Amino acid sequence: MRASCQSRARGATVVTMPDENFLSQVPAASALFLREEEVRRGIEYLFFAHGALWRAIDARLAEKALGRAHYRALYFIARQPGLTISDLLALLGITKQSLGRVVKDLEARALLTTRPGGRDRRQKELRLTPEGRALESAIFSQLRDTMSRAYTHAGQAAVTGFWQVSEALLPPRDRGRVARLGQTPD
Repeated sequence: MRASCQSRARGATVVTMPDENFLSQVPAASALFLREEEVRRGIEYLFFAHGALWRAIDARLAEKALGRAHYRALYFIARQPGLTISDLLALLGITKQSLGRVVKDLEARALLTTRPGGRDRRQKELRLTPEGRALESAIFSQLRDTMSRAYTHAGQAAVTGFWQVSEALLPPRDRGRVARLGQTPD
């Protein structure tokens, strides 16, 4: 066994993995990376990686009778307290009706609160309650450990490449919004 982290980042969990690294089975992208077969491989990795990441927390969500949409809302509200309903709609890309059900359910469970907006009283600002923050944090720790393990195996250059490809997949109008997540407003 070898240590999977050179140094411990704040809040990161050090995980050990066997020497037979799963990445050794992943071929390098060919110089013809725009060929259909290469593009299909990337799409398949996205599909399966996305599913594996969510499955890492599905059991924890089920224990609380919550779905993935509930966690996505908790996650983004935790990243940006005071987020408005309209901002959350834009981030999640779901219907107002779907978000309404999720917000009502989270409010009923005392995991979030809504209040009139500071700049526009017609808007609702969303904030997690202490219970909501604790739940989001506990579930996030599972996602963090899963991502940390993958990042450690891939290495810094691959992580940077992953971020660059992911950013390039975003529509240009969304890139700034995503880049600002977790930053405190001026």
